[in-house]
Amino acid sequence: QVEVIESGGGSVQPGGSLRLSCRASRRTSIMAWFRQTPGQEREFVGNRDWGVGRTNVAESMKGRFTISGDSTRTALTLQMNALEPEDTATYYCAVRMNRIVLSGQRSPENYDYWGQGTQVTVSS
Repeated sequence: QVEVIESGGGSVQPGGSLRLSCRASRRTSIMAWFRQTPGQEREFVGNRDWGVGRTNVAESMKGRFTISGDSTRTALTLQMNALEPEDTATYYCAVRMNRIVLSGQRSPENYDYWGQGTQVTVSS
């Protein structure tokens, strides 16, 4: 069992920034951020594949969102800038303990453990 804990959510005005942090209790292979709004499926935000040393960010969020992690493979940060009301969602951190090809990394069903989620609200 792996414990996954997110932190850093909150409320911000449009154009503002927030940083979300995720910590896993064990060394992982891939850590990712997803987000979800009521009635919608979980949407891939970005991830870090430690095995190949690659960071991925969803195309629609590139330029505003940045993913980073440390060498322990247990921590992942999501820096969100120029936030828009459409970014309002619950953000979840997910971890996968084994390798998977890039095409599979965007699907929430391919992750093993999840955090409880942290709410991000962008509103004036």
